[in-house]
Amino acid sequence: MTTPPASAARHLSGWWPVFRAAGALLILAAIVAQLQRTIEIALAATTPHGSHLPTVIANFFSFFTIESNVLSVLGLAAAAVWSWTHRGTAAHPPLWLTVLLTAATAYMLVTGVVYNTLLRGIPLPQGQTVAWSNEVLHVVGPVLMLIDLLFAPRGRALRWSALWVVIAFPVVWAVYTLVRANAIIAPATGNAWWYPYPFLDPHQVPGGYAGVAGYILLIAAIISAFAWFTVWYGRRAGRRFDADAGILPPTGRSSVTQ
Repeated sequence: MTTPPASAARHLSGWWPVFRAAGALLILAAIVAQLQRTIEIALAATTPHGSHLPTVIANFFSFFTIESNVLSVLGLAAAAVWSWTHRGTAAHPPLWLTVLLTAATAYMLVTGVVYNTLLRGIPLPQGQTVAWSNEVLHVVGPVLMLIDLLFAPRGRALRWSALWVVIAFPVVWAVYTLVRANAIIAPATGNAWWYPYPFLDPHQVPGGYAGVAGYILLIAAIISAFAWFTVWYGRRAGRRFDADAGILPPTGRSSVTQ
């Protein structure tokens, strides 16, 4: 039960942990590069609100994009270590790691879709964004996580109840963002509010908070759809791996995805 047949063993080659580790390092480098640029801008600012590093750093990590990428780094790095140490076995990743990878993938796919459909054309002040980092965080990272979902050897077998865990974090983030916004002075503009994205700012969105609510509902639907897809595909891949490894129970259904 611990040694898969040759067909499964071929999938458990040593290069997949390397792919995950390289992906984690690339995304981490992009986060650090953008954080460094953000801190440099704050240190050069001439206003109290623009140079207040605690607020600037807290704002940086309040972007859903950054949080999604941080989760991806943690997930890919942990998965690289786990898959390397369990290569050649038919074991499934632990539940916490599977949930982390599934959530990170769903959030990264949402990040990629929302950025490239709603935010790609919005001009940013010259010099505030590291161009290559921006592409990694919004395009390359989501693609890497999608590849890991589709082709990782063992799949991500979860029960359907994991959907609620995946959806919970974006809900908490949205509440946190709207509550915190009016307690922060925007470092760049001095406005008495700060929103990480223009479609969440009632001062910019037509209809004010009603318009923002519409965007939140739209994004919630997108997140729910991607969460469903990541759990569904992970279950499918997990069953396929179990069948390939010859470890299905007598019912013919994977015990970890019932």
